[in-house]
Amino acid sequence: MIPNFIYLASQSPRRRQLLEQLGVRHELLLPGADEDAEALEAVQPDEVPETYCARVTAAKLDAALVRLTARGLLPAPILCADTTVAIDGLILGKPADDVDAARMLALMSGRTHRVITAVAVADAARRVAALNVSHVEFAPLSAAQIDRYVASREPFGKAGAYAIQSQAAAWIVKIAGSYSGIMGLPLFETAQLLDKFGFEF
Repeated sequence: MIPNFIYLASQSPRRRQLLEQLGVRHELLLPGADEDAEALEAVQPDEVPETYCARVTAAKLDAALVRLTARGLLPAPILCADTTVAIDGLILGKPADDVDAARMLALMSGRTHRVITAVAVADAARRVAALNVSHVEFAPLSAAQIDRYVASREPFGKAGAYAIQSQAAAWIVKIAGSYSGIMGLPLFETAQLLDKFGFEF
């Protein structure tokens, strides 16, 4: 039987918006109060950004599969994703505070960084995954520009302390890769994965 919806195990409103753009009906499958979702995102020693992103996504999917069974929900494919920003081998996660956000933005000023998004989909019978890597070049940023952006509170809750669909877009000189991947869900790879579960695009 071909499913007519998926579960999205993500709190990101951008991922919901991107799935809607594809026309994929979805329901949220979010962690409960008893789950430590943040612990899944801890970086392991000497872990390269691409490996980290794929591992975290796989761990999120494992947790979501357990959650689906525990809650006795209707079976349907589950989609998980994780986005990591990296400059060279350094992983830039979600900023802890104003100083951390400013540090990340200063690191990316006038340089090219990578935005890595891993996507994984599974049901009871199979599991597939993909990794998208895009390159984003920032213009040189002044201390005043960085301070204004941090004061807007936009950096918080976002890997690398910025969102491409925010005012930070004014700093982006060049993108090589997937705009939707930088937002948090690469649509080409997502469609390719969902095709294996009977969705048509």
